[in-house]
Amino acid sequence: MYGEIALFSGNANRPLADDISQALAVPLCPADVFRFPNQNIFCRLQTSVRAKDVFIIQPISVSFDADGTMVTVNDNLMELLVMIDTAKRDSAGRITAVVPYYGYGRTDKKDQPRVPITARLVADMITVAGANRFLTLDLHAGQIQGFFNIQVDELTAFYLLSDYIESKDIQNGVVVAGDIGATKRSRNFAQALDLPLAVIEKRRTQKKDGSQAEALNIIGDVEGKNCIIFDDEIDTAGTIVEAVNYLKQVGAGDIYACVTHSLFSDPAAARLSQAPIKEVVATNTIDLPAHRRFDKLTTLSVAPLLAEVIRRIHLGISVGELFNE
Repeated sequence: MYGEIALFSGNANRPLADDISQALAVPLCPADVFRFPNQNIFCRLQTSVRAKDVFIIQPISVSFDADGTMVTVNDNLMELLVMIDTAKRDSAGRITAVVPYYGYGRTDKKDQPRVPITARLVADMITVAGANRFLTLDLHAGQIQGFFNIQVDELTAFYLLSDYIESKDIQNGVVVAGDIGATKRSRNFAQALDLPLAVIEKRRTQKKDGSQAEALNIIGDVEGKNCIIFDDEIDTAGTIVEAVNYLKQVGAGDIYACVTHSLFSDPAAARLSQAPIKEVVATNTIDLPAHRRFDKLTTLSVAPLLAEVIRRIHLGISVGELFNE
C-alpha cells in the first residue's frame, strides 16, 4: 500500500525506539532534531521519505538530556509536531505518530467551570500537523480515541503486566482498584488472574491541582491477603502511597503495584521506595533517568509489542488479531 518503512525517533525515549528498531530489524532513519539557543525546535531528515510509510516514535512526557537537563512535556510535544510536519513536507506516503504515552490525557473533560479539554486540543494539533494515523498505549480514558479524526490504534500493556504477575504465582491474592475510577480496568485484571477484586474509596481535597487524596473505605476483603494494585499510571505517587498505607492499616499482606506508565514525577521515587510496598511493575513507555528509579522497580519492555503492531500496520494485517479480537 505504501513504500518501505521509515522509522524515526524523537529525543523523548530513544532507548525504546532503539529496541523497537531492533525488534523490527529496521534501522532508525537519521534525523537532526534539536533546539536553537532561542529554544525553537528544528528538524532535518537526513534521508528522503517520499512515498514511504513513516513511523515517528515520541512519547508526550517529561524527559532528560544526557547532561540531566529536564525537557518539558511541551517541548516533546512540539518536537513531535515539528517532526510530523517535516515528514509531510517531504511527501511521506503515510505518517503514523507512535506515542507510547499521551500527555495531557488526564484533561479529557470539563469537570469544573472554565477549564479546557486539553486532550482534544493535543489530538487536533497532531492531526493538523499531518499525521495520518495514531498509535498509543493505555490512554487515561478510552474516549480520547474519539478526539481524533484519523485512525487510532490504542494498545494495552494489560497482557504484559498480567502475564508477569501470573508468573510470580502470588498466593492468597486480591486485585485492588486504587479508586472508583480504576474499577473497570482492575476488574478485568482480576478476571485475567482469576482473583477477587477490592476497591478503595478515596476523595480528593479541594486543591487547585487535586493532588491530595485520602482513602476512606475498602470495598472487599483484603485482610491477610497479598494485594495487587492495578492502574494506568503513577505520577507523583501520592494516590498509590495513600492506598498502600491504608491497605496495611486494614491488615493486608504483601502489596504489589502494576501500571503501564511510570511518570514518577518528584517526589514519586522517594515515596515509593519508603512505602511498605514489595514491588512496583511498570513498562518503559517513558524513559526514566537514574534519579527516578529505585530498588523495588521492575520495568517490562513494550518494544516487542509496538514493533509487531508497526509491522502489522505496514503490511495491512489486523492489529486486533494480535489480542484475539
